[in-house]
Amino acid sequence: MIEIDKIRRVYLLGIGGIGMSALARYFRFIGKQVDGYDKTGSPLTNDLEKEGIAVHYNEDLQKVPALAEKNTTLVIYTPAVPNDFQELVYFRDNGFALYKRSQILGVLTAGKRSIAIAGTHGKTSVTTMTAHLLKQSAVDCSAFMGGISKNYGTNLLLPDNNSEFIVVEADEFDRSFLQLHPELAVITWMDADHLDIYGDLESVIKAFADFVSQIHDGGTLLFRKGLNISNQWNKKIKYFTYSITELADFQATDIRIVDGAYHFNLKTPFGEMKDLSLSYPGLMNVENAVAACGMALMSGVSKEEIRAALPKYTGVVRRFDVRYTGKKTIYIDDYAHHPRELEATIKSVRDLYPGKRVTGIFQPHLFTRTRDFADDFASALDLLDDALVMEIYPAREQPIAGVDSDIILNKMKLKSRRRCNKTEFPAILENYDLEILLTLGAGDIDRLIDPIVSYLRQKDGV
Repeated sequence: MIEIDKIRRVYLLGIGGIGMSALARYFRFIGKQVDGYDKTGSPLTNDLEKEGIAVHYNEDLQKVPALAEKNTTLVIYTPAVPNDFQELVYFRDNGFALYKRSQILGVLTAGKRSIAIAGTHGKTSVTTMTAHLLKQSAVDCSAFMGGISKNYGTNLLLPDNNSEFIVVEADEFDRSFLQLHPELAVITWMDADHLDIYGDLESVIKAFADFVSQIHDGGTLLFRKGLNISNQWNKKIKYFTYSITELADFQATDIRIVDGAYHFNLKTPFGEMKDLSLSYPGLMNVENAVAACGMALMSGVSKEEIRAALPKYTGVVRRFDVRYTGKKTIYIDDYAHHPRELEATIKSVRDLYPGKRVTGIFQPHLFTRTRDFADDFASALDLLDDALVMEIYPAREQPIAGVDSDIILNKMKLKSRRRCNKTEFPAILENYDLEILLTLGAGDIDRLIDPIVSYLRQKDGV
């Protein structure tokens, strides 16, 4: 068991990752010396450096021997770091204890009243919404979020009082969420994903069953109505469902758009809440809000506090993130990287902007995911008016023979589609009549955001 009190220095390999950076900020906050490595700089690593955390970007063993003794140094690594990376090899060969982010999160949440948000997609938004609702109430919380909250400008929240609640995003990748033992939990979706890890959907569902089995006795699971979840997974907890389309324990009804904001009634086991308001766009975010409201109510947040806080929710960076509103063009960036996420985002855009031409730029993420879901990606992208499909972002993977963006494009029916690469932006956009522009993907497509915004501003003369 790690004794945090005895740790003086924390070193993170992959410090620029969204989950790793939250840990870096936490350990800096509690007074540890924090530094680390990442492959490339980013706005997030720039922020870490401004906060007093040293980050370097080259394999540099000169940075390593100066570290404190191994008994007082905590080394955390991300699975994205290759096994033969020099610094990782150094720590391994010199007897340092190495921990994954998920293991440390398990340590930090032990003994806390933890709320874990799991699901193959939607979990970042539900985590951030839940944390916001608790933070804006007398309950308060800590939170480790998988995205940058636009309300708070960070992926880490710390309590203003002595709140024992801690909200965490429970990541199914690499079975990381099995390090958690929550009191309350949400499951948003259980689609086939990360098949490079799991192999098939049955194994994905088995991992979620194992996660549910770890919820504390007397705890609660809230899950999206229709998921293949059995109350036999854990006989010692309570089960509730949520939905925006079906009869459920927590259900949004009478959903409508008024002056650009969603309004809805919320039926709950604790009574109905009339005319709640959510200003953040996207119908899928109404569904996310139902789950977040359910968690908040079960954590002791009052209905009045929820009613006041929900309209103030401003979202997560790269989740239906409106980056520019111009004379003609609205530009939205979204992290969608699974076919179901793409479909939900595009349909939400159609609902919000009926009759508008929708042009999407998509960067596939992972060779295995592209190979496994090429048909579904094609169907989702066919919902666009124009589709630009970039080269695959490999992340942790090596190329697979015969797998590239063309396997999606060749299955699409949309006439206005083409393959492109990063160097063609933003000039390639001159070829399109831009009304609603989307960038979609989980790789490094976010590097295009600033050039695209500059291009649109220039076109508008601002």
